[in-house]
Amino acid sequence: MHALSMKNLTIFLIPTGLIMATIWFFPQVAMLPSGKLALLPSAPYLIIAMGLLLSLYFHRGRPFFMFLVLSAVYWSFQGHLRGAPAGIAATVLFQSACVLVPLNIAIFSLMRERGIVTVAGRLRFTFLGLQALFVGWAVEPGHVAVQQFLACRFTENQILAGLILPQPALPVIALGGIVVAARAIKSQSPIDAGLLGVMAAFTVACNGIATDHLTPVFMTTAAAILTLGVLKDSYNMAFKDDLTGLPSRRALNEQLTWLGRRYTVAMVDVDHFKWFNDTYGHDVGDQVLRMVASKLRSVGSGGKTYRYGGEEFAILFPRKGRDEIIESLEELRRTIADYQMRLRSSDRPNSPKEGKKLRHGSSRGNSTVSVTVSIGVSENNGDRRHPSDVIKAADQALYRAKGSGRNRVCS
Repeated sequence: MHALSMKNLTIFLIPTGLIMATIWFFPQVAMLPSGKLALLPSAPYLIIAMGLLLSLYFHRGRPFFMFLVLSAVYWSFQGHLRGAPAGIAATVLFQSACVLVPLNIAIFSLMRERGIVTVAGRLRFTFLGLQALFVGWAVEPGHVAVQQFLACRFTENQILAGLILPQPALPVIALGGIVVAARAIKSQSPIDAGLLGVMAAFTVACNGIATDHLTPVFMTTAAAILTLGVLKDSYNMAFKDDLTGLPSRRALNEQLTWLGRRYTVAMVDVDHFKWFNDTYGHDVGDQVLRMVASKLRSVGSGGKTYRYGGEEFAILFPRKGRDEIIESLEELRRTIADYQMRLRSSDRPNSPKEGKKLRHGSSRGNSTVSVTVSIGVSENNGDRRHPSDVIKAADQALYRAKGSGRNRVCS
């Protein structure tokens, strides 16, 4: 479980890396030539525009609307704030942004992707428009209750007193950060991880509003994190299989283009998969594919597994010959055949932890099935130099495995 949790946390590597790089780089900003410093306030707009275009191209509504929020807030800061907020209007504008932006990040992280020019997209435009109207209303003289709430100090703690951020924003940032982090870990979505990075960078940008150059630098970082999240999400769409989480056939084809001179390919097919679908339905068929994929993912000898199509998988062993990997494949075949897969019924819990309890020690729900796979193996040699020839030979070996009774490895 610990290893699984650490693996799930790798989704935050890019946002964390960019924020750490910005923290390292920021002290050097003041030493830039005056011409480049003059261009610095425009940098967030450039990255935000790039992110908006990518979001439009890939039909990603959640980041599109967050880019709109970032652009509106940064434009407001540039037009109404010169260093620390001064005056009622500027102060309320700043305080409202510190509360509303983290709140919007948390809300959009929980929303499903519904596109941009859709009914849901129009509702989200309206939602953001109402917030803009609220801020415009709140900065007007006479709305004392709202202004007093935004300026409220819950505690005179010395650390909190040193922050420029308004204290009502702190619980929103803290709770919103927990929500977004949990969502990112569960979904493993680069966009959700990017939203957490945006929240962190925006928080630093707001708290450093009185420091020269800090706000444009960290707003640029916030936009860059979300832009990279859109790019990574789009890459996953093309190169990752949604059902199993494995790299797709397209990723395998790309990998095959730059392999070395020595490698082995194993083609794996689920035995009697049509029978599972016809007998139990496609939901159980999907369950079978996910289970097999989870076992194939842990194959030894340095193998990497891909979803080839349907019930067929491919395992690539770079710099390995057939004799070096055959035992790992036999162990993999036995592991799958020995596994008793409990069929997910209507009363089966969705929690993996609860499901594990049912598999080990519970007498309830005895509907289990065994799954086997057939495996064909081929390595590149003098007769098979092109990757397509190696895959074709592995497929032929797979047919021999099935013709020989299934649940075996043939080469």
